[in-house]
Amino acid sequence: MFLRLCCTVVLMGFVWLGGGSTTALANTQFSGAYLLHVCEMDGAGKEKVKGGHTACQSYISGVIDYHRILQSMKLAPKIDICVPTKTPITDVHRTVLAYLRKHKENDAFIAAPAVTMALYKSYPCRQK
Repeated sequence: MFLRLCCTVVLMGFVWLGGGSTTALANTQFSGAYLLHVCEMDGAGKEKVKGGHTACQSYISGVIDYHRILQSMKLAPKIDICVPTKTPITDVHRTVLAYLRKHKENDAFIAAPAVTMALYKSYPCRQK
């Protein structure tokens, strides 16, 4: 029942965002290159794009939140990440940024899988 409710809410969100149009949805996707652009910092750790850290950290937090909800429903994917809840988002931001800088093959694709891979390298789940 809960799964059906979640699916319904997600579907309604897609319809609301794009009015059912795939063109509108295509424009809402963060590519790896775009996420790198908004996450980028200079040598002193200052954002290069005004407000970029907010967009970057929100996107990363969304990926983590989505992953946690899947875990709570016992639907976690094969690449399972476990970011400790007390980990500062700035540390996670730097982890993802370093990964995006190094892995340019993600530039043209949706950023969420690249975020997951970056987090998996630093925060894999321990086997129980």
